[in-house]
Amino acid sequence: MTERGGARILHDRDALARTVARLGEELSDAYPDGVLLVAVLKGSLPFVADLARRVTVPCEVDFLGISTYTEGTGRVRIVKDLDHDVHDRSVVLVEDIVDTGLTCTYILGELRRRGPRSLEVCTLFDRRVRRIVPVTVRFSGFEATDDLLLGYGLDVAGRYRNLPFVAAGDPRTLETDPDAYVGALYGR
Repeated sequence: MTERGGARILHDRDALARTVARLGEELSDAYPDGVLLVAVLKGSLPFVADLARRVTVPCEVDFLGISTYTEGTGRVRIVKDLDHDVHDRSVVLVEDIVDTGLTCTYILGELRRRGPRSLEVCTLFDRRVRRIVPVTVRFSGFEATDDLLLGYGLDVAGRYRNLPFVAAGDPRTLETDPDAYVGALYGR
């Protein structure tokens, strides 16, 4: 594990590529007739882009935009809906991280009401230690600890999403200064 200016690099570019390749293979094996990947914006964008390129069966990609949590409620709402009809389709919800399970459960409920043939979850990071609501994750990249993750779609205040690796940062440091690791993680 490498450290850069107080942030620890947890998964480098190669580790991410190997894991995404494995998940693409698992999805291809599970859905030989094709699959619709439904990605949650914005965090899952780098992951789903790489994942779709590793799927070797017919594959479509669509996006859902979800609001931030309403303070004190743990509720979200759809702010950008799908362009594709999911009825009678094999659908995989693609998340950057499944954490408490609240958002994932909400989205799965919304998608189930639309009548997909099948509906599963694929996440790059599964953080079971923080799960409040049980969620079945069929396709999982890495088990995540309680670290604050940055990079490869994961952000703090909109920063760090475009890093080609995943690092762990100190939440207290980033709460005070969201740019605290910019110089170190971007090599400046």
